[in-house]
Amino acid sequence: PPLPPLSPVLLHPPVPLPPPPLLHPPPLLADLHLLPPLPPVIDPEVALKACQEVLLKVKLLDNKQQQDDQKQHHQHAEATDCGAPSESPSPSSSKQSWLLRLFESKLFDVSMAISYLYKSKEPGVQAYIGNRLFSFPDGEVDFYLPQLLNMYVHMDTEVGDAIKPYLIHRCRSSITFSLLSAWLLGAYSSDMHISTQRHSRGTKLRKLILSDDLKPRSDEPRSGDVFVSPSRRTHQRSKSDATMASGFPGAGLRRTGSNPKVEAVHEEVRDVRTESADDLKPERLRPQREFVKSLFCIGKRLATLPTKEQKTQRLISELSMLNHKLPARVWLPTAEHQHHVCRVPHTQAVVLNSKDKAPYIIYVEVLECDSFETSPVPTRIPETRIRSARSAENLDCGTPGTGSGMTSEHRAGSFSTVPNYDNDDDAWATDDIGQLQVEGEAQTSSSDNISQFSVDSITSLESKEPVFIAAGDIRRRLSENLAQTPTTFRRDPEDPSAVALKEPWEEKVRRIREGSPYGHLPNWRLLSVIVKCGDDLRQELLAYQFLKQLQSIWQQERVPLWIKPYKILVMSSDSGMIEPVLNAVSLHQVRKQSQLSLLDYFLQEHGSFTTEAFLTAQRNFVQSCAGYSLICYLLQVKDRHNGNILLDSEGHIIHIDFGFILSSSPRNLGFETSAFKLTSEFVDVMGGLDGDMFIYYKMLMLQGLIAARKHMEKVLQIVEIMQQGSHLPCFHGSSTIRGLKERFHMSLTEEQLQLLVEQLVDGSMRSITTKLYDSFQYVTNGIM
Repeated sequence: PPLPPLSPVLLHPPVPLPPPPLLHPPPLLADLHLLPPLPPVIDPEVALKACQEVLLKVKLLDNKQQQDDQKQHHQHAEATDCGAPSESPSPSSSKQSWLLRLFESKLFDVSMAISYLYKSKEPGVQAYIGNRLFSFPDGEVDFYLPQLLNMYVHMDTEVGDAIKPYLIHRCRSSITFSLLSAWLLGAYSSDMHISTQRHSRGTKLRKLILSDDLKPRSDEPRSGDVFVSPSRRTHQRSKSDATMASGFPGAGLRRTGSNPKVEAVHEEVRDVRTESADDLKPERLRPQREFVKSLFCIGKRLATLPTKEQKTQRLISELSMLNHKLPARVWLPTAEHQHHVCRVPHTQAVVLNSKDKAPYIIYVEVLECDSFETSPVPTRIPETRIRSARSAENLDCGTPGTGSGMTSEHRAGSFSTVPNYDNDDDAWATDDIGQLQVEGEAQTSSSDNISQFSVDSITSLESKEPVFIAAGDIRRRLSENLAQTPTTFRRDPEDPSAVALKEPWEEKVRRIREGSPYGHLPNWRLLSVIVKCGDDLRQELLAYQFLKQLQSIWQQERVPLWIKPYKILVMSSDSGMIEPVLNAVSLHQVRKQSQLSLLDYFLQEHGSFTTEAFLTAQRNFVQSCAGYSLICYLLQVKDRHNGNILLDSEGHIIHIDFGFILSSSPRNLGFETSAFKLTSEFVDVMGGLDGDMFIYYKMLMLQGLIAARKHMEKVLQIVEIMQQGSHLPCFHGSSTIRGLKERFHMSLTEEQLQLLVEQLVDGSMRSITTKLYDSFQYVTNGIM
């Protein structure tokens, strides 16, 4: 049957909706995979119900607080009517209640604790936070150690009293923490007048740490920790204080309860008049202090030589003598894992580029262990016995989990017995190598002398299973290897570090291990460190903390910016150590050695434009360039010539040398006016002004700035606390902190921030002062 007619429907024209606000620039389709993932969608009803529950709980707590306040007020009135003394209710009791709830919440972290410790003027709050420091992991507190010690040196007595129990506790339980604290206290106290400095709290605490009075005492000597000296060979060190025992005299601190509270214990005061001079020597800290001071003395002597060639020869000679003191209970403070230094391959050390100073980089062979304080120190293996006994059965060597496993007796002339740093005859007494024997030497077998390559070859020949490889795979692998083989630098007498820094780290480790007498040990590792004398690294340390905090923020907000904060160790106001950036050379060295533009060098190192290696290196370059552009803008980093910008083997750029930040610039001229360094060569590597990667670069900068300003207070407090009592050039002027805060642009919308990023990028590309400063560096210092 036919269908019934449809009823007439009145159709209304659709109402046009307004376009949504544009918060981010529309990404290209090719860039969608680069955007961070969207947050999960929350059900509105669930969110509303959760908010109502929270508000209900808050209302109940407020009612309870009001009832308590009213009850306290009635008690006060009754006591007043009876004429009895009574404490009046504090008008800020409600505020203190909320503050206590914040302190006990899971949101309260080390950053907030440091902020309240610095800003609060209430002794009760400061004392509480001083106790709460014990509840945080040591590593989290160690990041803010410069801020804690600067507050201890330069702020009120109440702040110092709140911090001191924690510092004393950590110094008792860790040699590394003791030395780091002593070095930083000396550096931050150097800004005081000399008459005030002698009697300051920082100087007194430093002397207390270095006097070794904080060492827990025990009648039992520590196994494998005997220091042999020519004058007193029976002296032994006390047992390690890795775990605090309440029975130790002078332990000074106790932690009780779930919420750690420090209870002061009256310490036994040592009568130094009744102790001998040997008893007063800080044996616990002596080896490491002498090792570090020996490295600095080498740097000071190198600075007196005219040419880099002479400096390098002298460096090799000095380090060769240093090896006579190793192995010893010494370590590199910049390393993460526990270890003992066993050897310095002296021929691999080089002097770095510097016009007036003589910084140098050394490579250090170490043996990992459970604890450098308690694990036995390995026996020295003479250079002539390299690989003479390779099997694990014939050498009593251990694994990283058990320490070295060797005998721990020290030789005469070890670091623990050097009485005078500046007397070469005493400090460098040579060892009697003939007395040193490698355990198990007489039990070597014929198989020990077979090279590892021969063993591998024999093993492969014994395999019965044939291996088939397609010809196409061989051609593909050969072409990839040819495209990605890194170039080598030629030797340059004016820049001896170029060849050493260009060598791939894995190749360097393999080569040094093959020539080392300790290379056969399974817990052998190679480390490196830069030693600097005559430079104040306190600004470098501040910049490291700034970069590390921003790196953490960007990771938390899932912004794919890349930066490389390298560790800084301040040991005085004019010396320190720096963690080297591996597999990286400066842009100056790239241009001088290759005579190519930056884009052509990328093509030479990573292959043509369409290869996966080049595209990966290009993305790494963009992500790192965007990260350091924001760093240079926020921190106002100057002196950005090509000698202070590194390029690593993966395509990242790394900015180094933060000697001019915030309010300081070279010769205080303020010549570099651009927000950051962005040259035409950088843009070419990104694919040009119209390329997708250049658009991606600006989008990353916008995302990074939005993420950074969400956590501005965390970044700001690092700088603000270090300004207290400081005479560093970066804090000259009264507007340093205000200017830093303004560069986060808290009042701008995201659309306005996008325009700001466009302006910063355009101004930096067109900056004439950047080109003039590069030309000035080339004329005066030869930096290309």
